[in-house]
This record gives sequence, C-alpha cells and structure tokens, in this order.
Amino acid sequence: MIIEIKVPSPGESITEVQLASWLVNDGDNVEKDQELAEIDSDKATLTISAEDAGAIRTLVAEGDTIEIGTVIATIDTSKKGKSIKKDSKSEQAEPAKASPVQEEKSSMSTVPDSDLHISPLAKKLMEENQVEAGDIEDFYKNLRISRKDVEFYIQESGKQSDSFTAISWGGARETRKEKMSTLRSKLAQRLVSVKNETAMLTTFNEVNMTPIFEIRKKYKEEFKEKYGVSLGFMSFFTKAITVALHHFPLVNAMIDGNEIIFHDYADIGIAVSTPKGLMVPVLKNAETMSFSAIELRIKELAGKARDNKITLDDMKGGTFTITNGGVFGSMLSTPIINPPQSAILGMHNIVERPVAVNGQVEIHPVMYVALSYDHRIVDGRESVSFLVMVKDMLENPEKMMFAGTDPHRSLLGL
Repeated sequence: MIIEIKVPSPGESITEVQLASWLVNDGDNVEKDQELAEIDSDKATLTISAEDAGAIRTLVAEGDTIEIGTVIATIDTSKKGKSIKKDSKSEQAEPAKASPVQEEKSSMSTVPDSDLHISPLAKKLMEENQVEAGDIEDFYKNLRISRKDVEFYIQESGKQSDSFTAISWGGARETRKEKMSTLRSKLAQRLVSVKNETAMLTTFNEVNMTPIFEIRKKYKEEFKEKYGVSLGFMSFFTKAITVALHHFPLVNAMIDGNEIIFHDYADIGIAVSTPKGLMVPVLKNAETMSFSAIELRIKELAGKARDNKITLDDMKGGTFTITNGGVFGSMLSTPIINPPQSAILGMHNIVERPVAVNGQVEIHPVMYVALSYDHRIVDGRESVSFLVMVKDMLENPEKMMFAGTDPHRSLLGL
C-alpha cells in the first residue's frame, strides 16, 4: 500500500511553506509517527510525521517552497527500506532525552579519537557506578551527531581562540547566495511595514537595579528550591509592565481601521532569538500570573522556541512585547513595534555606573530601558508616564506586591 505524505496547513491564511530539512533519507525504513521532515511557515517551524511504517520515497528537495496539500513523499507499507544504522553519521531522529552522562560530556569533556577527556566529577561518578571509559566511548559512538551538537561545537571551539584576529578568513573574492527562510522573509516584510505604516517614536529612561539585585541575592535559593526555577529579571519587568498597562490602557491597545481596540488583559510577548529567526511566544493573562508562574512559562516557551517545538497557539495574540538585547551586550537600542501592537519595551545590559543618591555619588548597577510606541494612538504623556511608572516599580519592587507581613516575600510568593 502506498501512503502519500502531504503538507498540512499550519494555520489560517498560510498558503505555502518551505521544506526546511529532511530528517530521513530517501529509501529509509521509517516507523509510524516518526518525524520525517521540518517545514518553515511564516510563523513557526513544524514537523511532519509518518502515518505508517514502511519504505519512504522523497519527492521534494530541501529548501523548496511548496503549497499546502502538496505530496512531499510516499511510504510503501509493503516494503522495508534500508536499515538505519545508529552511528555518528546517521540521520535518524535524535533521542528525546539525553542521559546525565551525555549532559556531563557536552559541558565538560570531549571525545577525540579513542581518548576520553573526563572531568574529575565524572570520573568519581564512573567509579561509584563501575562504568568503564570504553563503555562510554562505545555509547557515544552509537549516537547521532545532531545540528545542535554541531552548533555547540562551533560555539565552544570559537571560545578557545584568544582573539577574533587569531582566525584568518579573508583573501578570497567569492560570494554565495542562500535562500531566505519563509520565517525570515515574512519577518523582513513585517519590519519594513511597521516603519512605513506607523508613527513610531522611542522614549528612554534608566533603572537603578540595586533593589532587584538585593532581592534576588537574598531569596534566589529559597525561590529556586520552592518552585524549581531561577528568579530572573524578566518576572520583575513583566509584573511591573502589567501593572503599568492597567494604568495606561492606550499603551495596551491597538488600532483597527478608525477604531481603537482596548484590552482588559495583558498578553505579554517575549521576543526570543532562535536559529530560525526572531520568535515572540506570548504569556497569556500575564497580569494574573505570579513571579514563579511567569518564570516557569518563560522558560518553557523559550525552550520550545529554540528547539523548534513552538506552536502557533504559543505565539498567537499579544498586546505588548518585551525584548531583551542586553543578553547580547546591547547598551541602548530602539526596538521595533510588533504589529498590530502599539508599544514594545527594550531591556539592555546592566552596567555599574556612578549615580547621585541623596547628594552623594555612588556606584550602582544601571539598565537603560527604551519604549517604542505608535504615536498615532499613544501620546508622549502616556508613553513617558508609563515608562516612569515601570521604572518606579522596578526601583521599588514592594509597590508591585500584595499585602503581607514581608513585602518582598509576599511579592515572590514565599
């Protein structure tokens, strides 16, 4: 029996996608529900799975743009294809979970040829569990080297050079072309349209991060022990923004023709940089979420985005967006609005700077923040007042909390 594998519809208004990569080879024997290929739409990367077991025949090449419903492969359920060997060059799907030993290897050891470089902690663990180095080497030789492993190698090997000038790359006069992914192409169109169709303006301020640093230092261990997630900066910013949006609803609104749509809720988009491009998963009803719920949800969504497991529902909607260029070292920027929203907050790196406190010059960790907004709907008074309120709550976190004997413990839910 021949089964046709067709491109499913990733969502409304999407008519074509790009076949990003095949996860199997032509002629391979595949199992039922095995992931066969990745497709890129203008919103997310999705996978296509086998409907039944059999020998697969691929009909479309990687990088091709295809319409929804196109047959990209067939599976002959009456035949068995070539066996898929589990070696380092195999292209079968990678294991769902890495073992603790594998995680240890990825962060602290390497396997050059037949010699293992094992950390002291790993050696102790091996001795306690009577594991031989040869057994570990054989285990890793049977694993597939995935794209993430190669990206990890490139990233880590680059860190070993003392300077950027240590690697010579110039001299040749060659050029090359690579087709833009569907996601990148759509992103480019949206960014240009924002600049052309909105009256975008940016206002800036600075935040003394000392109070947040002190709270995190005092409660981070207790917070992580109770909730199983680290206490980061994003929960403070998200909570402060949701409070400020309640006081300045125009910043949380959007234009629809000649009307303004107000939202009695705050769905906060968190911009995440991924290998595929910028994605913005959304925290639904962030105004009702606790610090722990915000941190857990951000961790979940960011992981899904970076692993290409994000869904359209995860990115649907959004009334306001936060983007954090500080993780890459940005001191200041003017973030671009995520349409049809009316504003976006840009976070930046934290640097110790001289600050005047009660007539004295002191050194404090300071972050510059930027609010880009659509001047068609948000006036300067609302935008500046909104950012000042966010600054005030970040510098005085107890203003965000509910009643309690200890304002900071109450704020963190401890």
